[in-house]
Amino acid sequence: MQKILLVCLGNICRSPVGEGISLHLIREYHLEQRFWVDSAGTAGYHIDESPDPRTIANAHKNGVDLSALRARQIKPEDLDYFDNIYVMDRSNYNDVVAMTKTKEQVRKVEFLLNLIEPGKNLPVPDPYYGQEKDFENVFQLVNSACRKMLSLPVAGDERQHIKPI
Repeated sequence: MQKILLVCLGNICRSPVGEGISLHLIREYHLEQRFWVDSAGTAGYHIDESPDPRTIANAHKNGVDLSALRARQIKPEDLDYFDNIYVMDRSNYNDVVAMTKTKEQVRKVEFLLNLIEPGKNLPVPDPYYGQEKDFENVFQLVNSACRKMLSLPVAGDERQHIKPI
């Protein structure tokens, strides 16, 4: 089983969207035996809080329920436990790599959008200070990357968008 951790700053906007989309797709495509997905933040600002209400609303609009998710902070043991750690931006990358103790741990850390734009180290924009369109943009970017992460079709597939609830 591949264990995947998605990481952003506070674990209330970008990484819970990735976790929620991944969990939804894992259930839809019956991949429970192949993948374990979790999310965390580099900062402890929101530990045990629900995702941002705007994140929850946007995900719901796109057919994904985030209501059960709670924020947590990445822990040193996560660097050994997870096979892949996908970060949302350069700051997250630097913070996670600073926690590593081995080259193997460093190799696990990658930009999420490198799954769809290899080698570019593009950030998933933080929608926290943005508007609804920013949350929707994040959802679509993360949806494409998570599909690639789970080896599911991305472009040109009629099932690209999450099914409405």
